[in-house]
Amino acid sequence: MNSPARPLLRIENLSVHFPTSGGLFGGGRQVLHAVNNLNLTLNKGECLSIVGESGCGKSTLALSIVGLQKPTTGAIYFDDREITGKTPPSRLERARMAQMVFQDPYASLNPRQTIYTSLAAPLKLHGVTNRSELEARVEDILRHVGLKPEQARRFPHEFSGGQRQRIGIARALVLNPKIIVLDEPVSALDVSIRAQIINLLLELKEKLALSYIMISHDLSVVEHMSDRVGVMFFGQIVELGSWDKIFANPTHPYTRRLISAIPDPFMEVADEAPLEDAAPSPPAGFRFYPETFTGHDVYSAPAPSELVPIGERHKVRVAAA
Repeated sequence: MNSPARPLLRIENLSVHFPTSGGLFGGGRQVLHAVNNLNLTLNKGECLSIVGESGCGKSTLALSIVGLQKPTTGAIYFDDREITGKTPPSRLERARMAQMVFQDPYASLNPRQTIYTSLAAPLKLHGVTNRSELEARVEDILRHVGLKPEQARRFPHEFSGGQRQRIGIARALVLNPKIIVLDEPVSALDVSIRAQIINLLLELKEKLALSYIMISHDLSVVEHMSDRVGVMFFGQIVELGSWDKIFANPTHPYTRRLISAIPDPFMEVADEAPLEDAAPSPPAGFRFYPETFTGHDVYSAPAPSELVPIGERHKVRVAAA
């Protein structure tokens, strides 16, 4: 019997806390638990999407994976090597493990640098100094993302939003990383351009044997791109499974609320009614908010701190009693 494949990325008990002031009339400093005791794996060649509302910790998790945010506790392993311990890899070495495509293609490029300069800079840092090799590598990566080599001498303002995001993808790929973290990669683009970028990302994933972690709140994009989906709620994964399991059988009440919010173009508009299972906003700094959702059998499970299997490739976190 074949043993399961070793995950490319493994996150164990990851927590990221931020100190906050108590406000003008507050009683001292508080601690905001942006990510709280999170466990997750990413397999080779898959797209794992993390979904949830703003403020749930998605972007903090993404920054931790690429090394732009230091965890408070816990560990991240790349190919079974810990990259967050006392002897972490250098920033240059970590840059070859994982790269990030940012949400805003207008803000993520230096307006004073040509595209060639932006793409050649990381190659130079990693020891590629021969001019002809630099030009060849830049031209090659531009072709991969659907741009022409002669466009390398232009500045960012000469490109459309979709073209700029292609450049952002090229910059993430230029060092041949194994993992690409996609932080809302199409949310700032026109609807007409989104499908092109999504198809490009899927083609590159297959062609270059990439693994994706995609941060998103757009469930229609998630459904199209994902192999697995993790639903994040106030710093924790509350439901995890293959995309078809999550969308066909959402089990956690928060997951059901997210999916019910997807617009249906064929649904008749009715008078607005209050949401069932609605929970009030949690106070800042709460590690895990005790939900007011009731009437769901998953809450009868005995271990409130763990993801409980409820079927093949489908787990859900039980609520605190």
